[in-house]
Amino acid sequence: MTAPSSSRPLAGVLWMLASGFAFVGVNATVRYLGTALPAAESAFLRFAFGLLFLMPVLLPALKTGFSPVVWRLFAARGALHTVAVILWFYAMARLPVAEVTAIGYLNPIGVTIGAALIFGEKLALRRILAICVAIFGALVILRPGLREIEPAHLSQLGAAACFAVSYLFAKQLSGLVSATAVVAMMSLTVTIGLAPFAALHWVPPTGSQLALLATTAAFATGGHYCMTRAFEAAPLTVTQPVTFLQLVWAAILGMAVFGEPVDPFVMLGGGLIIAAISYMTWREAVLKRAAVTPAPNAAKV
Repeated sequence: MTAPSSSRPLAGVLWMLASGFAFVGVNATVRYLGTALPAAESAFLRFAFGLLFLMPVLLPALKTGFSPVVWRLFAARGALHTVAVILWFYAMARLPVAEVTAIGYLNPIGVTIGAALIFGEKLALRRILAICVAIFGALVILRPGLREIEPAHLSQLGAAACFAVSYLFAKQLSGLVSATAVVAMMSLTVTIGLAPFAALHWVPPTGSQLALLATTAAFATGGHYCMTRAFEAAPLTVTQPVTFLQLVWAAILGMAVFGEPVDPFVMLGGGLIIAAISYMTWREAVLKRAAVTPAPNAAKV
C-alpha cells in the first residue's frame, strides 16, 4: 500500500493506538463475561447491538440494492464470519487475553496464503519466509508437546483461519460496493447467521450482561473506525508495527484485571508473528514505490 497523498504519520500512529485500546476493550468485556452465556448467544447479542449502531449506514445501502453476485458474496462472507466469531468468543472466554491476541495476529498470514490459493497471487520468497516465521511464532505460543493444547487453542486457530477467508471476500466486495456497505452488510449477515445458533441454547441474559455486550459492540465499532482513520492518515508501513502494542496492552490487562501471569513465550511468539507481518508489509510498499519510480540497479527479492 502506498502512502496517502497527504501522509500524516503521527496522526496515523495515534489513530492506530486508539484502535488498539478499543479492541483490547472488546477483549476485556468478553473475557469478563466469561462463560456466563453460550458463545453463540454472546456473539449474537454483540452483533445485534453493533447493527443498531450501523443502521444509519445500512438502511441507505439496502435501499440502493445489490446485484445477485454481490448478494452471494455477502452471504458467503457472512457465513464464514459467523463461524469465526463463535470460535473467537469461545476462545476469548477460556484463554488468557494476551494469548488470544497473539494467535489472532495470524489473520494476515492466513490472508496471504488464501490469496495465493484462491486468487492465484504469487508467493514470492519474502512472503514464504514471513509465513514460516509467523508459523514458528505460533508454535512458540502453543508449545505443542510441552503443554496440553486445549480446545480453546484450536478454536482460536480456527477463528483466525475463518477471519482470513472472510477478509478475502471483503477484498472482492471492496471493488464492487462502498466500504461502509461492506461493513454494514457484514454486521447484518452475521447477526442473521448467529441467530439460529444462539436460539439453540438460549440463556436469558441479565441487564448487566446486555450492558456489557452493548459496550463490547461500542468498542468494536470504535476500533474499526479508528483503524480506518489510521489507514487514511498514514501508510501501513507506519501503522502496522503499532498493532504489536495491542499485545502489550492485552498482557497488562490480563495481569492487572484477571490475574493472568505474563507468558514470555506468548510475547515472544506474538512478536515473531507481528515482525513477519511488518516486514512483509514494508517490503510490499518498497516494491510498489520502485514499480512507480524504478531505482537504478534495483535488485529483485
